Amino acid sequence: MRSVNPVVTVYHDGGCPLCRREIALMRKLDRRKAIRFVDVTSGSACPLDRKTLLARFHAEEDGRLYSGAAAFAAMWRAIPLLRPMGVAARNPVFLRILETLYTVFLRFRPALQKLTRRFS
Repeated sequence: MRSVNPVVTVYHDGGCPLCRREIALMRKLDRRKAIRFVDVTSGSACPLDRKTLLARFHAEEDGRLYSGAAAFAAMWRAIPLLRPMGVAARNPVFLRILETLYTVFLRFRPALQKLTRRFS
């Protein structure tokens, strides 16, 4: 079953090997084509400036722009396999936990990017 129009737009860093792997997996899981993936590094029109979009993960759902863990949750809601986790993230306590984990991940992201480049 294919979605006629994507329900979520995901803004990602196409220059990041770690991000490319994550997006490749999400594309495979998005069998309904419910997500429009926008590479921020490609010069595509984006709702925020490029630096802001590259600093954190962003997604747009129902006309609302999300950042960080909330953006991941929006993306997950568009993929049937991950939808339960995305719906659970509507709970403020669960979303706060996910955001804390995402913030920790952001501290390690540069090192993980270097490691991913080394093994790519």
